Amino acid sequence: MNPHTNWLSRCFTIEYAVWFRLILPGLARLGLVVPLGGTTLFFRRDVLEELGGWDAHNVTEDADLGLRLARHGYRTALLSTVTMEEANCRIWPWIKQRSRWLKGYAMTYAVHMRDPVLLWRQLGAWRFAGVQLLFLGTLVQFLLAPILWSFWLMLFGLGHPAAAALPGWALIGVSAVFLISEVSSLAISLTALQHKRHRALRIWAISLHFYFPLAVIAAWKGIWEMLTSPFYWDKTTHGLHDGTAHASVAEQG
Repeated sequence: MNPHTNWLSRCFTIEYAVWFRLILPGLARLGLVVPLGGTTLFFRRDVLEELGGWDAHNVTEDADLGLRLARHGYRTALLSTVTMEEANCRIWPWIKQRSRWLKGYAMTYAVHMRDPVLLWRQLGAWRFAGVQLLFLGTLVQFLLAPILWSFWLMLFGLGHPAAAALPGWALIGVSAVFLISEVSSLAISLTALQHKRHRALRIWAISLHFYFPLAVIAAWKGIWEMLTSPFYWDKTTHGLHDGTAHASVAEQG
């Protein structure tokens, strides 16, 4: 509801557009596990009570519950509706909030992978692979992102530290994967911004290159907290901006 407060809120909005308009519907359409998230969820209460409700010790209890629902044979469907939310638009609070989310993903993955054979049997091979891609892939993506980004050095003719250790064909292959991933990421962001309310943000999609490094900091912070204070909940302060006014302007645009 405040996509134009500053650069950080613009990037946050782009990221949310990708997540809620493309990623989550895509997971549902592919029959994969849908991690619950956001501020509008509807449950069959008897099912929720049957599964024991929320895990009070998981800092992303919604993602954990989404996986538990899938493990017990229930399906999560997405409704074509919108709940307005305030984008966190201050750098340190953003990092704290994101570190909690990523720590929760790590916690959820660790809990459900305690018995991978049972998880495989309950989900099947397709959805088991999806869990690896979503939870483990998300964590690895941010933790190791600096290694991937180091290939920008080659584009500027600065060479690469791995150039001497890798054969020429391997270096070309890795560079090609890097470029494809960058182009794909930009294309996905632009696709998610087709709605008239967010078309003006398309020009900011290229600036996500400077946005996601914040998530790298958050990921390492979250992993450290997994080891030192796994149940600590970084609170996020809301209501700092006039979201209603921003939402009205966005709707008119």
